[in-house]
Amino acid sequence: MSSNAPRRPVRDLRFFLTVPHACSYLPDREATTLFLDPQESPVPGVYDSLSLLGFRRSGRHLYRPHCEGCNACRSVRIPVSHFMANRTQRKILRRNSDITTRVIPARFSSKHYALYADYIRLRHADGDMYPPSRDQYRTFLTLEEPYAHLMELYLGEELVAVAAFDQLEHGLSAIYTFFGVSEALDKRSLGTFAILKLIEFCRHKTLPHLYLGYWIEECRKMRYKQAFTPVEVLDGRHWRPLIR
Repeated sequence: MSSNAPRRPVRDLRFFLTVPHACSYLPDREATTLFLDPQESPVPGVYDSLSLLGFRRSGRHLYRPHCEGCNACRSVRIPVSHFMANRTQRKILRRNSDITTRVIPARFSSKHYALYADYIRLRHADGDMYPPSRDQYRTFLTLEEPYAHLMELYLGEELVAVAAFDQLEHGLSAIYTFFGVSEALDKRSLGTFAILKLIEFCRHKTLPHLYLGYWIEECRKMRYKQAFTPVEVLDGRHWRPLIR
């Protein structure tokens, strides 16, 4: 996003709170979500400002958790200038040195959707994105805005993974990654590899941060995020090192 993008003060924006619903991450808990007014499209400036306050994008909506009595969801980001791959991550980079990447606009592709649908059916049949559909995919991961991108990962001519991300003024925001599911591909740790490639892309664009969304200490599926040290966590309105 351009640093010359027009900005509106956050206090001038309208927000809506959802009714309580089942938490997607922690059993036996209810969640509520704070959404930017849908009439306020996620334009540059607004999006940049809200991302610094822990908001995320899903389709055309900007949101963040706003649960009474619970602060388990914490926004995390990687300060890329301080990141150094650990031994496991270096092995993953070497293991995937034969993979090539291409960054394209976040437009719909039947090839992408086929990979996504297989991923959801085989990896997340117990989640709230099952069963997959083309409309669901379009609403979630496609957006005709200049900041919305997809990183394609190819093994030869085969598309093996896609990482959706946004380019903000102060970093990249990783939206979602999906990849091929097979015994051979599982050994490649494509989810971790995609994050490592986004870190490289941040450096190429001289962007200081890679935003990884929310981290919940009690959620096993989110533990991979804390491996990308050093990780910063949003504490109120300030980003601080995650110390565990």
